[in-house]
Amino acid sequence: MMRRAFSAVRQLNTSLPTVHRRGLFLSSLLIMAVVLWPVARLPVGERVALEHDFGSLSSPAPVFVEDNSPLPNMANLEYVIQRGDTLSGIFGRLNLGQETMAQLLESDLDVLALDTLMPGNRLRFWVDQEAHRLNRLELYFNPARQVVFERVDSEHFTFDEVIHEGQWRERPARTEIHGSFYNAALGAGLSPGDVAQIETLFKNRINFRRLQAGDQLHLVRNEQFVGDEASGSTELVAVEIIQGKKRLSAFLAEDGNYYDEGGNSQTQAFLRYPLAGKPRVSSHFNPKRRHPVTGRIKPHNGTDFPLPIGTPVLAAGDGVVTKVENHQYAGRYVVIEFSSRYRARYLHLSKPLVRVGQRVSRGQAIALSGNTGRSTGPHLHYEFHVNGRPVDPMSAALPMMRLMSDKELRAYRARVDDWRKAIAGSELLR
Repeated sequence: MMRRAFSAVRQLNTSLPTVHRRGLFLSSLLIMAVVLWPVARLPVGERVALEHDFGSLSSPAPVFVEDNSPLPNMANLEYVIQRGDTLSGIFGRLNLGQETMAQLLESDLDVLALDTLMPGNRLRFWVDQEAHRLNRLELYFNPARQVVFERVDSEHFTFDEVIHEGQWRERPARTEIHGSFYNAALGAGLSPGDVAQIETLFKNRINFRRLQAGDQLHLVRNEQFVGDEASGSTELVAVEIIQGKKRLSAFLAEDGNYYDEGGNSQTQAFLRYPLAGKPRVSSHFNPKRRHPVTGRIKPHNGTDFPLPIGTPVLAAGDGVVTKVENHQYAGRYVVIEFSSRYRARYLHLSKPLVRVGQRVSRGQAIALSGNTGRSTGPHLHYEFHVNGRPVDPMSAALPMMRLMSDKELRAYRARVDDWRKAIAGSELLR
């Protein structure tokens, strides 16, 4: 279809004057950008899995359909995201229309769940076949988290984020370092994000390039399970690097801060405001805000600061940039992960100053404020998330440098002893 479209445009183009040819070319590019814009940049597979009647325990085996084939016309349908998919492409194949997709994106503005879809995630559709209208969409990210969109009228959806707490299980590990610290850490089961967090915790105390063969990494990582299925959510609770006779430690205490074995804080404080000074707030964090159109509860998960376009926006802490995107409603936005526990989002920017994978320091300018996306005026929408849930950054108990009381220190040291015993009993990976 794309080849035929290009061929038709080319034939028409050759018969027009130069000025008109340029106009037609630019118009064609604009139309293709709108139609093919990947709302969710989903990293390219060869097959698509469809499963119908997914609500039943006796569901049939998934039916596999070749890429570019039309999808079955079903009332209930499950779609498994593959590499190369885009949200607009999926909706096009289902013949649900770009208008429906835009309505979902508008409802998703305060969560941006549709922007975080990855290969392996599942989309579940409930379609009114007579009206050919989507009534419900469920995003299945993992056993611990789903997001459900429900149609409330002809133009609006509401959403509900379903969180299952599950159980957290500790997994100790220890490995010898041969070659790079990064590869040794991955070999111990850590993610690139975990490695970045460790390097941030110890960045002022060790040169990771000077670690030698035989040095060791000891750790305990908390992993979340819902039933017997891992959700993929993890948290580092104990990390020790043994460099010759030197031992460097960071343990997670009950207050969410990391301390060394003596109870000295290893966590840098966050900035309360992601801007210089103390700016004015135009719209506060409000988890129970009522939507002016639907009348339903639609939370405002961040804090809005009215700002002139081009105002420097600052990183709230040391972390790694995990997203730099351009969203139809959120505008240009940046996401920074400070650890597996903390992250921040900055929306409606005019210009990001960072790239994905870049490490940033507290107070570093990471973007310029703007008025992009759906915005009533130039401002910054700032969100701070703890354990995957938004909190009020103006009042939340963010990690701050402090000393433990004697009682806290005794309990903390007891947990440290338990973690070290668990690590000592684990197999040494070489």
